[in-house]
Amino acid sequence: MRFIVGLLFALALVPVGAYVYFTGGSAPVAASDGDMPFEKFLVRKALHVRIAKEMPKSVPIETSEANYLAGVQLYKEHCAVCHGVPLSPKTAIASGMYPQPPQLLVGKGVTDDEPGESYWKIANGIRLTGMPGFNRSLSETQMWQMAILLANADKLPASARTALVTPLANSAPPASSAPTTPGSATPASTEHH
Repeated sequence: MRFIVGLLFALALVPVGAYVYFTGGSAPVAASDGDMPFEKFLVRKALHVRIAKEMPKSVPIETSEANYLAGVQLYKEHCAVCHGVPLSPKTAIASGMYPQPPQLLVGKGVTDDEPGESYWKIANGIRLTGMPGFNRSLSETQMWQMAILLANADKLPASARTALVTPLANSAPPASSAPTTPGSATPASTEHH
């Protein structure tokens, strides 16, 4: 009987200890902190099981040059700030994230993942990583274009490889780099309506 009482007491201490850990300010919540106990193991396991269960098994678009080029444009607009492009240094955003976002087009990237796995990640995002889900902002075709780009990044046509390292047309610096101070006139505030 004493054993059962002791076991129940020990089991009751687990949620109390977890509560104290999280509410006492001990949990690592800053991007610069390390992992929580068992965090990587539990999150990776849950993620892999969920993706394996839900990812599409077939690709509904062809792996054509046009789809690769569309995927490149979308990737540069939505993904490159975190996941990088070839021949460019890691951005300040990517350097400050936790966990560090993988550089998808450097080395093997995710070319060993099925396109359906990349599609699932693009569509749904990954909780607690900074990876957003794009299923509300991009079309299914657009998400597949990025997924096939990533799955085939090691065998892209020359046109797509060139497009990856070419700056976006709309990424030009602002017309005026002069700082403004409160109360100073800016072009928007001097227009007459």
